[in-house]
Amino acid sequence: MLSPVVTVGIFQKQPSPQVFSAGQIIFEEGQSGDFMYGILEGEVDIFVNGKVVETIETGEVFGVGVLVGVKNRTYTAIAKTDCKLAFLDEKGFLFAVQETPVFSLKVMKSYSERLSRVEHML
Repeated sequence: MLSPVVTVGIFQKQPSPQVFSAGQIIFEEGQSGDFMYGILEGEVDIFVNGKVVETIETGEVFGVGVLVGVKNRTYTAIAKTDCKLAFLDEKGFLFAVQETPVFSLKVMKSYSERLSRVEHML
């Protein structure tokens, strides 16, 4: 598995991280979106059809689909604990991939594993 340090390092460079309180909705299934998120601190629950399919933590990324052609969010993300999240828009994502190719591998691995888990829940 790729080190979460690579991901955290890229997201720590982003300005203005957002803070979410435990229980706060980050985004909901079906919403449009322009950002992917990286967890700098805390844990986030990923829900599909009202059920938790996974809990992700510091160093993980989520919300990638909207940057790679998926029209709307395919799951709901809710802060499980107090969280500090950084975000990348499409331009920032493409820059990060170009500057740090291992980041793209981390993102693809995370995205494909999450997609597989979601498919098993449906």
